[in-house]
Order: sequence, then structure tokens, then C-alpha cells
Amino acid sequence: MTSGIDPAANADVIVRAIDEAAQGGAAMLFTPEMSGLLDRDRVRAARSIVAEEDDRVLAAVRDAAARTGIWVHIGSLAVRRADGRLANRGFLIDGSGSIRARYDKIHLFDVDLPTGESWRESAAYAGGEAAVVVDTPLGRLGLTICYDLRFPDLFRSLSDAGATILTVPAAFTRPTGAAHWHILLRARAIEAACFVIAAAQTGAHADGRATFGHSLAVDPWGEVVADLGETAGLAFVPIDRERIGEVRARIPVLDHRRAIPPVTLAAGMPQ
Repeated sequence: MTSGIDPAANADVIVRAIDEAAQGGAAMLFTPEMSGLLDRDRVRAARSIVAEEDDRVLAAVRDAAARTGIWVHIGSLAVRRADGRLANRGFLIDGSGSIRARYDKIHLFDVDLPTGESWRESAAYAGGEAAVVVDTPLGRLGLTICYDLRFPDLFRSLSDAGATILTVPAAFTRPTGAAHWHILLRARAIEAACFVIAAAQTGAHADGRATFGHSLAVDPWGEVVADLGETAGLAFVPIDRERIGEVRARIPVLDHRRAIPPVTLAAGMPQ
């Protein structure tokens, strides 16, 4: 997607994609981080960020899922919590329109890039406190969001909990995307012997930012099975669940995992 500053327009894009996905025989649709609103002007954005039960994008997606019968993973929406803080929250919607799972982004993006870009997600958003897996027609999904990608311990906890597909909806900047996006997604797939589905924001956005794009699907061997490049649109990706067992039989990394003991600092001069 190339989400903008108008939630109603973004909702229309997602609903059209749900219809197209359903007509194409998809079991599930995946959308990027901040699908409903991408606006770095926090004063302007605040006028559109509401409580979950009042979010027009979430309501439109639930209605469309119920009408078409397919599941939808909304990568994330900006929602207002009961305590007044904001959450970067992903949703898993089933084919009846019910919310099956929620995930609040744990790792918040607070960085200063060499390009001069500065991002302080924690200035407005509260971080999540729980990892989440959820059973779906495709298998057990482990939910993450964007910057979470850089923290492999989260992905290990999800695969330890039985996840076979890991979702990484994102709005990666162009510099960080070009440097790390493909490498990290392939690494997470290989480490966990899981499929990774990473729907991404792309292009020039109404708020002035530019995102990297390249929505990816990666198989458990680390092979990229779909790359949408920099054009917004829809891709259909088959999920061969037998592939997971094949890869895990070839290299049984999950069976070989061990709890890491405390680090010992070796002191003194070499003998």
C-alpha cells in the first residue's frame, strides 16, 4: 500500500483488495503497518486516531471480511488506548468479521539516521507487552510489526509457541530497507524454519515520507517466493505447509535449540 492521511480513502483501498483477494480464491489477505493512517504530523494525525471500537478502517475491514468470508491480517492501525496513549496495533480478523487476535508493537522505532531523518515512535506510542500467536486456516501465525524484525528473540519465542508463519507488516524507510529488509526477513525465516509474510508500505506518501516497499513472502528455506517491488498492489502466494516439515527435517533447528546459560567473562592475561 501507499497509505495516506485520510482513513476513509485507506479503508476503501483495503476493502477493494479484500474483494479482489476473495475473487482470486485467497484464504487470507495481509496488509502493511499503519494501513489506516500514515501521517507523521502528529497534531493532524491525532484528529483521526480513535479508540478501537470507533475506528472506521477496522469496522470496514470487519464488514468486508464477513461479506467475503476470507481472513484479514491488518498489519497495524494507530488506535487510542483507554489510558489516552496510542498503540501501534495489529489485528487478525476471521471470515465472520470477528477479531481473533490483537498485537501491540513491542519494539518502538527511536532512531537518528545518517540521512538526517529522526524518528521517535515512543514519543506518542506505548509499546506492547506480550508476544502473540493465533491459529488460522493457514496454520499458526506469529504476529510482529516492522522494527520488531531486528529482535530475533521475539521470533524465537513465536516459533517456540508453534508458529509456522511469521508476519512482519512494515513501513520501512528507504535507506534501512535497501540495507537490511531482504536480509533480515530471510534470516528470520531460516532461523525459525517458518514462512514469513511481510506486507509493506511503498512509495511517496501524502505526509512527505517515502517507504521502501518490496512486500515479501519467504519460505522456510529462506527463498523469496514473492517480491512486489515498489509498486502498490496485490500478489497471490501459495503456502505449501508440507514445505515447513521438509525444511525442519533437513535442518531440525527447533529441536536443537537450547536455553543459553549466563555469559562468563574470562579474565586475566593469556598464559
